[in-house]
Amino acid sequence: MIEFPVLDLERPLALLRQCPPYQPTPIKEATSRNGNRILIKDETSRFNLGAFKALGGIYAIAAFLLQQWQEETGTSLEPRRLFDRDVKDWSNRFTFICASAGNHGVAVAKGAQLFNARCRVHLSESVPLEFQEKLTHLSAIVMQSGATYEDSMVAAKLDSESAGQEDILLSDSSWPGYKRMPSLVMEGYTVMAAEMRKSFLETNTWPTHVFLQAGVGGMAAAVAYHICNTWAQQPEIIVVEPEAAPCLLESKKAGVPTAVTGPVSAMGRLDCKEPSLLAFEILQQAADRFVCVSESEADTAVIQLAESGIDTTPSGAAGMAAMLEASRLEIGMSEGSICLVIATEGYIDLPVEKITV
Repeated sequence: MIEFPVLDLERPLALLRQCPPYQPTPIKEATSRNGNRILIKDETSRFNLGAFKALGGIYAIAAFLLQQWQEETGTSLEPRRLFDRDVKDWSNRFTFICASAGNHGVAVAKGAQLFNARCRVHLSESVPLEFQEKLTHLSAIVMQSGATYEDSMVAAKLDSESAGQEDILLSDSSWPGYKRMPSLVMEGYTVMAAEMRKSFLETNTWPTHVFLQAGVGGMAAAVAYHICNTWAQQPEIIVVEPEAAPCLLESKKAGVPTAVTGPVSAMGRLDCKEPSLLAFEILQQAADRFVCVSESEADTAVIQLAESGIDTTPSGAAGMAAMLEASRLEIGMSEGSICLVIATEGYIDLPVEKITV
C-alpha cells in the first residue's frame, strides 16, 4: 500500500459519471505468440476524444470548480449542478491554462467547454497540426510556444503567473510548490484502474504483469497507485519510456527527479525529458522496474495492436512494445502469464467532427 502521496480513489468515478457521455472503455484480448494472455485496456474511444487523458482534464476542472464554489459560498454543490445555467455563468470567470503535447490540452479544452469556462493551450512546434485543429474546434485559444514540450511548459507557467487570479495553471506535471492540480488530473486517471479492477473481480482474472507507458509519469503513477492500494492480487508493475526520454528511469537510478536530454521521439506524447515530482514520488514506491523501448519496437507494437482491431500510435503502443520485448528487457514470465497493457490513444488524425461530446 502507498500511504504518501494521497489520491482520492472514490470521488473520480462518481463525479465523471455525471459527465456525458461517460462509458467504461473495453478490455480486449490479443493473440499471444508465446503462450501468455494479453489483455488490452482500449482507451482510443474515451469520451469520444481519442485518449485516456480526457479523464484527467475533465475531472480536474470539475473538482476545482466544486471546491471553489465551496470556498466562495460556504455551501457544497452537487456535481450535476455544474451543468445548470447559473453555475455555468459563474464558471465562465475561470480560464484554464496548460502546456500540452496534444491529448492533455484537448482534455482541458473539453473540460472547459463542458462547464463553460475558458482555456488557453500552449503547444510546441513538434505537436502535430491535428491537435491544434481539435483545440480550435473546442473553442480553446492556441498559443505556439517554443520548439519542445519543455519550452511550452515554461510558456504556460509564465502565462499563468502574469494573468489574473482566475487564470488557473492546469498542468499534468508537478514540481515543488505545485501539486494540487496535477493530483486532481491523476485522480481522474485512476478511473481506468477502477474500471479494470471491477472487470477482474467479476472474471477472477488478474494480470501478473502490467505495462504502463510514461511521459512525465502521471498516468503510470495513477494506475500503479490504484493497483497497489485496491487490487486483490498484485502484479509486477513495469514503467515504459522511449529510449529518447528515460527521465523516470534515470530519476529512479538517482533517487531524485532527474531531467534528461535526447533526440525527439516518434512517441510524441511520451517524449518528456523531466518527470512529474508527484508521479515520481508514487512510482518510486509502486513500480517494480523501469524500461525503455526503441522507435522501431513501438512501430512493431502498433502493427500488433492493429491485428487485434486497435488503431493506435507509437505512444499508445509503448506498453505493448515492452511486453513484446520482455525477453530482451529481462522481464521474467512463465507460461500462462497474464499481461495487461493500455492502448492510451487512437490515431491523432481523428476528424474534429467526431470529437464533440
